[in-house]
Amino acid sequence: MEKVEEARKFLELVGMPKAQQADICCYVLLAMAGIKPDMSWNEAKNDWIRIHDIIQFSNTFYATTYAENSRETFRKQALHRFRTAALVEDNGMATNSPNYRYRLTEETLKMLKTFRSLEWQKSLNHFLAYHDKLIDIYASKKQMTMMPVKINGADFKFSAGKHNELQKAIIEEFAPRFAPNSECLYVGDTVKKDLVKNVAKLTELGFEITLHDKMPDVVLYREDKDWIYFVESVTSVGPMDPKRILEITEMTRNVTAGKIFVTAFLDFKTYKKFSESLAWETEVWIAEMPEHMIHLNGNRFMGPKVTF
Repeated sequence: MEKVEEARKFLELVGMPKAQQADICCYVLLAMAGIKPDMSWNEAKNDWIRIHDIIQFSNTFYATTYAENSRETFRKQALHRFRTAALVEDNGMATNSPNYRYRLTEETLKMLKTFRSLEWQKSLNHFLAYHDKLIDIYASKKQMTMMPVKINGADFKFSAGKHNELQKAIIEEFAPRFAPNSECLYVGDTVKKDLVKNVAKLTELGFEITLHDKMPDVVLYREDKDWIYFVESVTSVGPMDPKRILEITEMTRNVTAGKIFVTAFLDFKTYKKFSESLAWETEVWIAEMPEHMIHLNGNRFMGPKVTF
């Protein structure tokens, strides 16, 4: 466990709080630097890696037994705090993207390479002297990737990524066309899960507020029709399939408003990938052809068409 204790000492010296000196944080640092028990700190590297890779590294080389469902603990206890302290950075993609990655910042890598050497104190002093500046630099870098979006007349920002790009389109393109004058009661962000959450109105409508990972991506309410729209933003997973319909129906069993289930896609190619799994009696909206809907609901819209 020598390397784990050394990692703990490093985190202490760079000013991380006690909670971020816990074993799990030490394993994150070691995995991100690629430092195995028999390696020297000057062999540290800063390749882009996933939380899955961190878990596998820890289990393989440090005999831990972390399960895949502990990813959120790694993210919240270690990686988010490390990023805030300018020890790590991410690649700016959506957190639910399979291509989302973290790596040590160049400044952290330089420190680690000198750790426990004669150059260490000089390297640490340099980091601490510019620490506040580094935090601003990495915060600004993160801010540059944010997408402005107007929700219920107020200005918000989504973090970057295809999932949020589609959510922005749902609010700014889908809603005005197919849910006019509707209010957004809920929308999450890949970083801030409950970006908008009108608990009072959702409760008034009979909605049972549960954990964010059970909520539809976007919930809209059109008061003039007393319609509630449940919209899933699908780029890689999570369409309105029969299982999802049952989950939402269970959460909304006390909702008397008319329920509309919508799966939104960025493009027709993605829609085709999921078309066979979509539930009947639901709707499809594709951002690249925003004027149109696909209705998977029998004869509701059946009737003579106007010809020209």
